[in-house]
Amino acid sequence: MLRKLKKKQNKSPNLKIPEHIAIIMDGNARWAKTKALPLQMGHKSGAQNLKKISQDCIELGVKILSVYAFSTENWNRPKKEVSYLIKLLEDYLDNQKNDFLKKNIRLTVSGDLTKVEENLRQKIQDISEKTKNNKVLILNVAFSYGSRHEIIEATKKIALAVSNNDIKLEEIDEDLFKKNLYQPDIPDPDLLIRTAGDLRLSNFFLWQAAYTELYFSEVYWPDFAKKNLLEAIENFNQRERRYGKR
Repeated sequence: MLRKLKKKQNKSPNLKIPEHIAIIMDGNARWAKTKALPLQMGHKSGAQNLKKISQDCIELGVKILSVYAFSTENWNRPKKEVSYLIKLLEDYLDNQKNDFLKKNIRLTVSGDLTKVEENLRQKIQDISEKTKNNKVLILNVAFSYGSRHEIIEATKKIALAVSNNDIKLEEIDEDLFKKNLYQPDIPDPDLLIRTAGDLRLSNFFLWQAAYTELYFSEVYWPDFAKKNLLEAIENFNQRERRYGKR
């Protein structure tokens, strides 16, 4: 679903806004290195920028923002960095929970949280529950997320259902498979943006991005601003989405 951008928000009144934008927030470490700052400052600045871009999405009329915050592969990073990233998520939730309610933002967290401590899992569950009826923006944070792992887990659930005779083999289709993913009620992204110049998906939304339009920005995530978001949306508006049809 697309929405027209109001004239007061941009000089192009006919610009159509994607309903669901996904972002691979890349380049925090490189941003810090270019400024001779500690790695942690790059991640902290990236978290601060998420607040800004979330607000920009609200102003533009985006309904769903999915962000790749921490991958299953990121657990293999140095323990000090991993601990900082987990603490950063915890601080982000603490600092933003009132804003989620005030701005009518629904929080969802997608990923395998079995490695996360119980207090953080409980905090995620509490905020998700309190914001579940919020309508202005769904902020879907992919944390401890890996698309291959998500697909394997969905396959296991379906295989178990077949073995228990809960479903028949011939009933398995795309709709059934989607119902077993982390967020079955969230539609696939219209536009996926990756910052910092790399041209790959890095195990993010491999199922969901089947017909998503991809946009790659050279800008490091902490510097990615509303103007860069609009550039991506303008580029998206130039695409013809045929979904394999003519």
